[in-house]
Amino acid sequence: MSLSNINLREKEFHNKLQSQNKGRFENIFYKSLYNINEDFFSYIKKKANQSQILDFGCGTGVFVERAIKYKPKKIVGIDISEVSIDKAKKNAKKMGINVDYYVDNCEKTKFESNSFDIVYGTGILHHLEFNKCLDEIHRILKLNGNLIFIEPLGTNPFINLYRKLTPKSRSRDEHPLIHKDFKYIKNKFIDTKIKYYGFLTLIFSPFYKLPNESKFFKLLAYFDQILFKLKIFRIFAWSVLITAKKN
Repeated sequence: MSLSNINLREKEFHNKLQSQNKGRFENIFYKSLYNINEDFFSYIKKKANQSQILDFGCGTGVFVERAIKYKPKKIVGIDISEVSIDKAKKNAKKMGINVDYYVDNCEKTKFESNSFDIVYGTGILHHLEFNKCLDEIHRILKLNGNLIFIEPLGTNPFINLYRKLTPKSRSRDEHPLIHKDFKYIKNKFIDTKIKYYGFLTLIFSPFYKLPNESKFFKLLAYFDQILFKLKIFRIFAWSVLITAKKN
């Protein structure tokens, strides 16, 4: 497996991260993105039945454990971190689920062209050389195959300030997505859709606990989607859901 210097740094960062017993402090904010995860799995559920699926940068396999319930023909997970893959294999064995996990480089995988109906990932593209990994996803997707990704945005000035003040919380090479990245996806794939999340739900996150049980969260999420119809408010979103198709 050929790795660039950036790949090696990402590998080291995530091996170290997954070797820790405690989670990241930032995890407390992820409840504000509950609705992006629900929309992500809703999309996968519609496409997954009898599909060949790749979890691209699978980490410890948390998302695989839910996606496999939608009865894919086969599901494979890859990640650059040996520690993550080891944990994913142990979790799969404990749960009795059939998943093939491999240590691999998402920028240049070992898979043959046209191998998968669906390639999905969460918070992975912004750790990679963006154009290179999108080219690789295009190569390994079958004709009319779908990509589904959740990724952070790099346009909110307040979130960017927080990122600068907490450099040890993330890898040095990560690059949350900006306009030119979306332009590349749209040029490479068809039916590209970008949906924005995490403005009011993030600002008011201290005022609710469990988003799936919170009417206040649902109200905030509803108004977020109204605001995101205006381009100016999209700058302040935290994350996006990206869907597209290979033609």
